[in-house]
Amino acid sequence: MTYRQVARSAAAISVFAIALGALAPSPAAAQSAIGVNAFPNAKALPLHAGIAKGIFARRGLRLDLELTEGATAQRQGFAAGKFQIVHSAIDNAVYNVEAVKLDNVILSGGDQGMNEFFVQADIKSFADLRGRILVVDAPDTAYALQLKKILAQHGIKEGDYTIKPVGAGVLRLKAMLEDKSNAGGILNLPFTVQAEQAGMKSLGHTTNMLGPYQGAGAFAMRNWAESNRGILERYLAAYIESLRFVRDPANKAENIALLMSRLSLPMDVAERTYELLLDPDFGFTPVKTKSRGVTW
Repeated sequence: MTYRQVARSAAAISVFAIALGALAPSPAAAQSAIGVNAFPNAKALPLHAGIAKGIFARRGLRLDLELTEGATAQRQGFAAGKFQIVHSAIDNAVYNVEAVKLDNVILSGGDQGMNEFFVQADIKSFADLRGRILVVDAPDTAYALQLKKILAQHGIKEGDYTIKPVGAGVLRLKAMLEDKSNAGGILNLPFTVQAEQAGMKSLGHTTNMLGPYQGAGAFAMRNWAESNRGILERYLAAYIESLRFVRDPANKAENIALLMSRLSLPMDVAERTYELLLDPDFGFTPVKTKSRGVTW
């Protein structure tokens, strides 16, 4: 798929709306288990917080959270029915429809990706990436498409560089740290903070180079979503509450502790990561939806 195909296809995928009444906790609801798959990065913080603070449990939900090693494993597990809700780049939902004909639907947005194009310290400009190796998750969707588009904008076409699929952000950073022949890649939080500490260089935020971009979100199979509307409404309501918990500066210490424990981060990296997560232009998109005269 091309970057442009993703943009066209995204408009054709159904989006499930959140019912206003679902925002109220449902203490009488039976405990329902949901398999959820996400990436082991800072964007999973609302899930970790929602579990730790009992936000999902108060709505009668038990999350079986699995963190993936990469987009390919996530797609395969989703297609096999190993989990019901996926938090990932929305491009992966487009891939599921176009490439493998899975009838999945987008449930929510989340952020613009929190992505930066990081390179080794010896790289002075995009021109220096000709003939070099660039690491990605899966080569045919999500942030690899951003990488290819950005390089094309700088006159570097496919074939001028080598794409090396290695997996999720934690694995891309690892590949760049362990082998400097891996010249660059797109990283998100907390790996951008760690890359900077290691002396790597940012060539810029991807949204500054490409414009607004619907990065992360959640999606599920259409038949599961339609058959479990009540569970889905409670899940989305709980996720919004969890996101608000993360974005509330009063909860800074608890969120930093969660980042440290769930992602094995030192305190300084966790603190900087949390600061960037709260940046409305880079981190989580604030939830400000108005319905029937009520903002929630």
